[in-house]
Amino acid sequence: MSHTVEWTVHLYLSEEEGRTTARVELDTGSTVLTGRGLARCNPDDEDVPVIGDELAAGRALSDLGQQLVHAAERDLESVGAPPASRRPRPGYGWIV
Repeated sequence: MSHTVEWTVHLYLSEEEGRTTARVELDTGSTVLTGRGLARCNPDDEDVPVIGDELAAGRALSDLGQQLVHAAERDLESVGAPPASRRPRPGYGWIV
C-alpha cells in the first residue's frame, strides 16, 4: 500500500548578543509541534555565525524529533501496544 503525506516545516533562526536561538515548527495538518534550540558563543572565541546557526538548528530539530518519537509512542500505547523501552540513549553534541 503506497501512502504519501506532506508536512510543513519552518525553521526560524535569530542571533543576538552572542546567542543563536532556533525554533522549528512542524505542521502535520492535524498537529503542530515546536522544537527549540540554543547556541552561545564563548566571548573568547571568534564569532562565526554559521556555527551557532548549525548548533541551534540541530538542537531544535533534535528536540522536535524527540517530540515526534514520544507522540508516536503515546499513540502506540493508546492502541494497546506495550510501552517502549526506556533504556538510556548515549548523549552526543555540545552541552547546552
